[in-house]
Amino acid sequence: MTHQFTKYQALGNDMLVIDPATFALPLTPARAQRLCHRHFGLGADGICYGPLPDEPGPNPMRFFNPDGSEAEKSGNGLRIFARYLWDKGYVHGRSFTITIHGQRIQADVLDEAARTIALAMGQLTFGRLEEDIAVGGEWLRITAVSIGNPHCVLFTDDLDAIHTIGPKLETAPLFPNRTNVQLVRVVDDHTIEMAIWERGAGYTLASGTSASAAAGTAVRTGRCQSPVTVRMAGGDAIVAVDADWQVVLTGPVTAVAQGTIAPDLQRELAQL
Repeated sequence: MTHQFTKYQALGNDMLVIDPATFALPLTPARAQRLCHRHFGLGADGICYGPLPDEPGPNPMRFFNPDGSEAEKSGNGLRIFARYLWDKGYVHGRSFTITIHGQRIQADVLDEAARTIALAMGQLTFGRLEEDIAVGGEWLRITAVSIGNPHCVLFTDDLDAIHTIGPKLETAPLFPNRTNVQLVRVVDDHTIEMAIWERGAGYTLASGTSASAAAGTAVRTGRCQSPVTVRMAGGDAIVAVDADWQVVLTGPVTAVAQGTIAPDLQRELAQL
């Protein structure tokens, strides 16, 4: 068995797919961190690991952040994994299901090349809604929302503040498991712009679950109506939210590279 990888990008999030069927070593947090390293590994914003032969559900996968931590869900990662399943012939037909952390996500391939994929992301649940909290000596009005993973949404015109506010909120005591952070500017009834600080990754060009959380919060607070186009540094995604707060996320995926890890890196990974 060789140590093969495939690389895709979704709105500027570049991710590896590691398939146990073609990768001799099990993926551990330390190995994920090395593979994602921009200088000592392949370089990636995360790793889609699967399909996993010993886990229940259709097309089971796990998602690793670049710091080696594991995420409950990743919108861009799920689209990338769906594209991989399509490319490798694991699925037949344009609609199929992916399992991640026990959650079943329906993927719909919208074109022959699988460059655009829609995901039924699940239901948004809102915690703190437009609540003022003190973080690092600063008062911030936040909405805490989950779509299987935690998010903290703030509406502001200063999206550049993500680099200072993001790390403070990610690790704030209010979020014992850390959180993803979105700064959001409303453009019109169906459009928002967003900057993202991702848990375990830092500033990122795009995030599917962040887009879902931000768009859903914009609808929940009356700032927007569904569907919402979410403009991110890496490009646009479309989020549709129904009356029960179920979300469908639609966005692009592009294949980047595929290959075999060189023997030197193989030996380093085996030692981790």
